[in-house]
Amino acid sequence: MLLDQSSIFAAIGLSSAALALTLLATWLVARSETYLLTWSIGLATTVVAVIIYAGFEQYDSRLQLAAFILLLVGFGVIYAGTTQFCSNEAHWIRAALVTTAGLVPMIIGFALGYTGTGTMAANFGTGLLVALSAAQYWHARAEAPLLMVANALLYLVTAASFVACGAELLRTGQFVLTDRPMNWAEQFNSLMVIVGLTGIGALSLTINQIRTSNRHKSDALTDPLTGLLNRRALFGEKVTETASNTAILVMDLDHFKTINDQFGHAAGDRVLRAFAEIIFSNIRAEDVAARLGGEEFCIVLSASSPKAAAAVAERIRSTLEAKSFPISAGVIHATVSVGIAIRSTEPETLQALLSRADAALYQAKAAGRNRVQISDFHLAA
Repeated sequence: MLLDQSSIFAAIGLSSAALALTLLATWLVARSETYLLTWSIGLATTVVAVIIYAGFEQYDSRLQLAAFILLLVGFGVIYAGTTQFCSNEAHWIRAALVTTAGLVPMIIGFALGYTGTGTMAANFGTGLLVALSAAQYWHARAEAPLLMVANALLYLVTAASFVACGAELLRTGQFVLTDRPMNWAEQFNSLMVIVGLTGIGALSLTINQIRTSNRHKSDALTDPLTGLLNRRALFGEKVTETASNTAILVMDLDHFKTINDQFGHAAGDRVLRAFAEIIFSNIRAEDVAARLGGEEFCIVLSASSPKAAAAVAERIRSTLEAKSFPISAGVIHATVSVGIAIRSTEPETLQALLSRADAALYQAKAAGRNRVQISDFHLAA
């Protein structure tokens, strides 16, 4: 039994409008998430298409053509928004090309009087755009496998419903229409648009919320100036226990207060950022680096030896020593002192290791700064 078309069109229009408004409202409080605005614009365009398509009582090919143009453009914009969401870059040119690939044969078909052929092109073109959106979620599934795959499946089934509409017209040879198509494929498509848009909207907003939560967590654990972890992250998140041969490097920039006093805090911040870059370039992916506060930094090296830890510290020390920072008031030269502690086979907490590394750092400072000190013996600078 076929469902009432007016009720279906009303449901599609209302659900699409509600989702468009929800996305717009979400974007208004998170302006950096531009894909929310893009999706909202795309959905609003499809709402207008549905209103036009459902609005004529007697068949009017011009209104049908206008509705299909808006439908293709709307889903093209939605596809562009999906590329923003999944890859952080809107592929507008690709979206425009695929949309045009559907628009051109559709418009030609309607212009020549083959309204059925034009309708097939509209359905096939829309199906392709929706399928490409599904592919975006599939390729980005590593971020949130269950949610991303669910979205991809919803998009894919919705795409299949559009293709089914075009295929049914082709199967029955309806190359010229005198009324809106009314068959099982149209019913399937209408239901899938309602279910698909609702599900896709809910899942996408959920993924967006997870992203926002993860970003806030990351911000709370990251030093905003250097991009390194902060003290909270080091002690509460990244390093829960120390294994045998874990090395702790505590580093303190020498006479940093003098740099700030003489050249200003902006120059001091430049030195801190440059030092963080030096640290990044000298550690492995499995190592952990943090800014403990002010000019003090820490590195946790896993599976290290005294010789290897000292080599890392020496590379960092010598690289900073060789670096100069020209500014309008002169040239800044900075050095760093490093203290190292390495856990033996005996159990030892991170805090205990850090205390031993601190003691070694104080020895390096007392011995003249700009040097590496490990445990109780000194490695010459």
